[in-house]
Amino acid sequence: MLLEGIVEEIIFRNDSNGYTVFYFEHSDLHTVCVGKFLQISEGTHLKLEGNYVTNAKYGEQFQVDSFETLYPTSKEGIQKYLGSGLIKGVGPITAKAIVDVFKEDTLNVIEFTPNELVRVKGISKKTAIKIAETFRELKHLQNTVIFLQGYGMTVNMAIKIYEVYQNKTIEFLKENPYRLVEDIDGIGFATADKIARSLGISRDSEFRIRAGMVYTLTEASEKNGHTFLPKEELYKNVSNLLEIEENESFKKVLEDLIFDKQVTNTFIFPYDAVMLTKFYFWEKSIADKLALLCCSLINTELNVDSEIKHFEEQNNIQFHKDQKKAIINAINSGVSIITGGPGTGKTTIVKCIISLLEGMNKKIALMAPTGRAAKKLSEATQKDAKTIHRALQVDFKSKKFVYNEQNPLPYNVVIVDEVSMVDDSLMCSLLKAIARDTKIIFVGDKDQLPSVGAGNVLEDMIKSEVISVSELTQIYRQSEESLIISNAHKINNGEMPEIDNKSRDFFFDSKVELEDIKKSIVEMVTKRIPKFLNIESIKIQVLAPLKAGICGVENLNKELQKQINPSNRYKNELTVGNNVFREGDKIMQTTNNYDIEWKRQVGLYTEKGAGVFNGDIGYIHSINLQTGDTTIWFEDGRESVYPRSELSQLSLSYAITIHKSQGSEFDVVIIPSIAGPSLILNRNLIYTAVTRAKRMVVIVGEQKNLKRMIANKFVIKRYTALKKLLIDSYKKAQILFN
Repeated sequence: MLLEGIVEEIIFRNDSNGYTVFYFEHSDLHTVCVGKFLQISEGTHLKLEGNYVTNAKYGEQFQVDSFETLYPTSKEGIQKYLGSGLIKGVGPITAKAIVDVFKEDTLNVIEFTPNELVRVKGISKKTAIKIAETFRELKHLQNTVIFLQGYGMTVNMAIKIYEVYQNKTIEFLKENPYRLVEDIDGIGFATADKIARSLGISRDSEFRIRAGMVYTLTEASEKNGHTFLPKEELYKNVSNLLEIEENESFKKVLEDLIFDKQVTNTFIFPYDAVMLTKFYFWEKSIADKLALLCCSLINTELNVDSEIKHFEEQNNIQFHKDQKKAIINAINSGVSIITGGPGTGKTTIVKCIISLLEGMNKKIALMAPTGRAAKKLSEATQKDAKTIHRALQVDFKSKKFVYNEQNPLPYNVVIVDEVSMVDDSLMCSLLKAIARDTKIIFVGDKDQLPSVGAGNVLEDMIKSEVISVSELTQIYRQSEESLIISNAHKINNGEMPEIDNKSRDFFFDSKVELEDIKKSIVEMVTKRIPKFLNIESIKIQVLAPLKAGICGVENLNKELQKQINPSNRYKNELTVGNNVFREGDKIMQTTNNYDIEWKRQVGLYTEKGAGVFNGDIGYIHSINLQTGDTTIWFEDGRESVYPRSELSQLSLSYAITIHKSQGSEFDVVIIPSIAGPSLILNRNLIYTAVTRAKRMVVIVGEQKNLKRMIANKFVIKRYTALKKLLIDSYKKAQILFN
């Protein structure tokens, strides 16, 4: 639906995201309109496209999807437009003075012959040029938004693009729209290709092949965790994406990308590897720093047998020889890894290491990748533990880490738990902030799923055989009535778990039909388990293998939301994409965002910072329906206000994917056992899900599907360069230190 008219009165405007509510006069009608606008003022002549919607609180409104600014032609309209405050240096009085001189030709004079403005009393040549520049920039911006809206771009994305290319935006995109893929986060190949097709750019254009290569490498990292692709595989994937035959241009385009330092071509046995340059630098930086830390520790073997014995006596325990070896290795190595499944004593070993190092007056930092993992580590050790992001501190203004190679962390020892979920980017940032004489101890389970982000850091470190590794296999922590730990190890060994429902913490609910599985899960969360354990439904976590389908995360969230947090007139709610977000909802952040600001009350002090991260879980405290601003309370005490434009980064989290659960621990975990692709539904996945539970595991579905997952050892190979780079860096470091 189209409306054309004048902005009569602005009721509300949020300058940070452009969200505006205003009265609009059109065809002798007065309508409340809502939408996002770059610049808008009373008196602006607009053509709006959108639909009427009914807001539960504010009644009927016109929701604007796209708009076009129509410049006024009458003297009154021009005067009101100029005097609205859009153009710096021109207020109502100056606007009247300009229009009195130039009448209906005013806007043409400002745009094409601004020097004539000096004829107006009080306007200098400098002021005239500034008025013209502001007007032209505003016009460029508006024209750019209109151009991009024609290709389905949101106003926010259009502004983001304009901020990069400025007044050259349309010119650049008409020449090569594929540059969007390289230059703008959030723009995919399909969007750029749509623009290019409409502009008549050839299917085998080098611009298109270049964008296809960058996009293919980016997708490989984001979806499959690869940091490189073999050249043959890259060419094949690009050919399939572009639907053209591989040709000589592929080689030339790759050479250009290498010359521009967009990608790096190196040999990672047995592959001719092509990787985005940022990944090469990240993995090379990780390798160099680990090699340096491994070799820089003075080669002295501290005898800590008596200290270990003292710790055993104090805590009434006796370490196994493998556990003692792990403690001694950690104390005497610059870099060490302690790996093992649940119940193998990793936490007790860490507590002993902390005790021994504190006895040596070492300053120790405990870290983990997520807030939940940090909280778990803190509770287990009775010591302060922080997320890696919080330990490195994101600067409030620059949005960069405070601690880095120029400003290292002030610790003698850094212990990082749940290291299996640390990706290349975060590991690189952490190691840059580690001083050369600092000891670093990594703790994790090598059989967990790899990181959500690109890289395979823990596995590469272990397989390099450069770093001291202590693998724990013996189970020590296991209650007689508990099956969670023993069943987890059975699964990891390829055996079916005990599912006779005789224990009090591991259950199997046999269901065949997907609808029945879904209904059982909802009933478990909302009625049966809360009653059995005297626990709130919100504390029960559903971990699903897949996103889509009847028993996928998306559908389960909608079903659980209806039961746990139903709609009512006292709760504000917003529709964002396919999600309805409601006050009281449990949500999860799905990407790293270093820009969102937060505050946290610590005693009488209000701590402030920036940055929310993939996997952070919280609750919607309040929603402002007028602005879309949504206040989130995260589990670690942070409070953030999300503009509506950022809400797409959130998802409901009554149910989450097993991948997203890494590093977390939940009182109760419910897992649907369903059929699905063998590439995803494997032993690694079900093992990770079971090990997330603290008090109870419930699996709902068919035994044959559970059996199939456990038997499936297939894990998608990640192409990563770290192992090879680490071996090379270690050899060089040994020469340097010997």
